[in-house]
Amino acid sequence: MRILVCLNVVPDTTSKITFKDNNTKFNNEGVQFIINPYDELALTKALELAEQTQGTVTVIHVGLIDSEPNIRKALAIGAHDAIRINTEPKDALFVATQIAIIAKETPFDLILTGRESIDFNGGLVCGLLGELLNIPSINVATKIECHQNTITATRDIDGGKEQLECSLPCIISAQKDLCEPRIPNMRGIMAARTKTLTIREAVAENDYSEYIAYELPSPKQGVKMIDASDAGQLIDLLRSEKKLI
Repeated sequence: MRILVCLNVVPDTTSKITFKDNNTKFNNEGVQFIINPYDELALTKALELAEQTQGTVTVIHVGLIDSEPNIRKALAIGAHDAIRINTEPKDALFVATQIAIIAKETPFDLILTGRESIDFNGGLVCGLLGELLNIPSINVATKIECHQNTITATRDIDGGKEQLECSLPCIISAQKDLCEPRIPNMRGIMAARTKTLTIREAVAENDYSEYIAYELPSPKQGVKMIDASDAGQLIDLLRSEKKLI
């Protein structure tokens, strides 16, 4: 089984977020970048499935050269090879289009993504890739089982779980509880140095979105303490100040 894992690189959640150029660009100076946690789940599950089927795992990433340390980490975790599409990711459609071009050139049995990136929280790449490649897509899977020519995925829904089965090839996005992320060991780190990292140039594509400006959320305000016996004051504040009722 040939498996493709879509990898995104995001700021660590402990990083201080600022903007530059009159709040039109993200300021990455001093920011620590990590593999998107949901994509790490996708990578781990891909490795588990590859081990069961004597398959291979290829990691693909749309980004510039500064993302290569995290790509090498994915190789150290166990991916067999990697592809970096050398361009700055503009939006989900742009990323999906670039990945789809590679996937059409070298067909894969299974494509895995994370459910969303933890910076923009879009959750769009899985469905867009499915449409661009004309293959089935299953979103936010918490369990994946591979059979001979089909795959079964389980996901949480309101009030229970849903089990879906589809033929290969297909694309699935990983949700938490799918598996436990793997940590690279010294042997994997050493092996990653010799694994193939292919650089591809991006294909020209229209700009379908534009970021006009970024802004930080409003600073946290002080807490108003209300006596437990004074429910009327609480209701009045919710109505007059917060406009919630």
